[in-house]
Amino acid sequence: MSEYNVKKLRRTHKGRIIAGVCSGVGEYVGVDANMVRIALAIATLFGGLGVGIYAIGWLLMPDEEHDTSIVQDLVSKQQENKATSSDWSSEERPYQK
Repeated sequence: MSEYNVKKLRRTHKGRIIAGVCSGVGEYVGVDANMVRIALAIATLFGGLGVGIYAIGWLLMPDEEHDTSIVQDLVSKQQENKATSSDWSSEERPYQK
């Protein structure tokens, strides 16, 4: 069985200015990160969409050192909290009248 060298879209540390979104996208697509930054700056000037795209990328793209994104971490924490709070469902809940 052969191994595939699969590119992964990640926020990088190399070339990072704020959160590494543009450098990660640039590395994934194969263009200079400054071109991605210019495109986002133009999108920001014409309607403000660039800021939203950058924020969504920051939340959904995992860091190169981690396997999960910020949103995935928040969702898993929420599910863990929900699972621990539902432990009372099989027993009588305290302080209920």
